[in-house]
Amino acid sequence: MNHDLTTALTAYLECALWSSTNYGPDGDIGDSFYSEGFEPDDIAPESVKAARSELADFLQYCADSGLSTDEYATDEMMGHDFWLTRNGHGAGFWDRGYPGTDGDTLTALCKPYGSSDACMGDDGLIYLS
Repeated sequence: MNHDLTTALTAYLECALWSSTNYGPDGDIGDSFYSEGFEPDDIAPESVKAARSELADFLQYCADSGLSTDEYATDEMMGHDFWLTRNGHGAGFWDRGYPGTDGDTLTALCKPYGSSDACMGDDGLIYLS
């Protein structure tokens, strides 16, 4: 595994903010956290720590499976697509155009991680669950 975890994590967190809706206190639908100006620094430290651990595990899982993405997937792509794919968005590893069946393999490798949601805590920090 030669992907830079810090770069991949930043892309993962940015994608979480970009693709997640901030609901208001009355349950009204707002814009994405990203559109509202939130940044990765606004994510609770324990959520960042958990995301780092899951992403590191996923990248190692890919390497252990014999799948080497280093030559065609950037660090940013790995973080971004891990968030999208694990959450069942309409885009992700399977539609990136990776060679052969690698996109499908990466998609399958995401399944054990389940989905994650972003929500605003009472303390003003964003939590990933």
